[in-house]
Amino acid sequence: MKPNTVITISRQYGSGGRIIGKMLAEALGVPFYDNELITMAAEQTGLSKECFQEAESTSIGNLLLSLTSLTPGADSYGLPLNEKIFLFQSQVIKDVAAKGSCVIVGRCADYVLQDHPRCIHIFIHGELEDRVKRAVESYGLEKNGAEAAVIKTDKRRANYYNYFTGKKWGRVENYDLVLNSSRMPLEKLAEIIKDYVELC
Repeated sequence: MKPNTVITISRQYGSGGRIIGKMLAEALGVPFYDNELITMAAEQTGLSKECFQEAESTSIGNLLLSLTSLTPGADSYGLPLNEKIFLFQSQVIKDVAAKGSCVIVGRCADYVLQDHPRCIHIFIHGELEDRVKRAVESYGLEKNGAEAAVIKTDKRRANYYNYFTGKKWGRVENYDLVLNSSRMPLEKLAEIIKDYVELC
């Protein structure tokens, strides 16, 4: 793998994207960031982690923010809280990416790092039936209502991504590699991504 390579992983809920990301980071020997980004942003801003988590699950409209013209601080004065939180979190993503190679899961990292010179963007999806099964068996969702919860979570992720990026979540042109986790074990998918990263 070339130095200072950052891999972002976007994923449908229940597809195993976070698990794949963690395995990939371990295989490459690089840091892994997911919920850690919330902790870091909360520590830097003085806001609670719950504040960041709630902002991600809030229904939002269709305002497009320019990360090049807005930065945390005076420029974000007067913005709604969820938009300020996005900017704070985006700065943390940029900071960890600037430190060196890593794997980042979710949080529109592919968009935030679109100008990063060595960034590889991955999207993991899967068949609904398989994702519901994983959500119940691995994520602890109650079987009753699990399918609805999976669909709702994907809709929330899509709304969040579309709102802050102006792009369509899950569209293949946004990513370098798109993989279906229903086709093979997650370990194999992590190996495929590792091979891909090392060839790029």
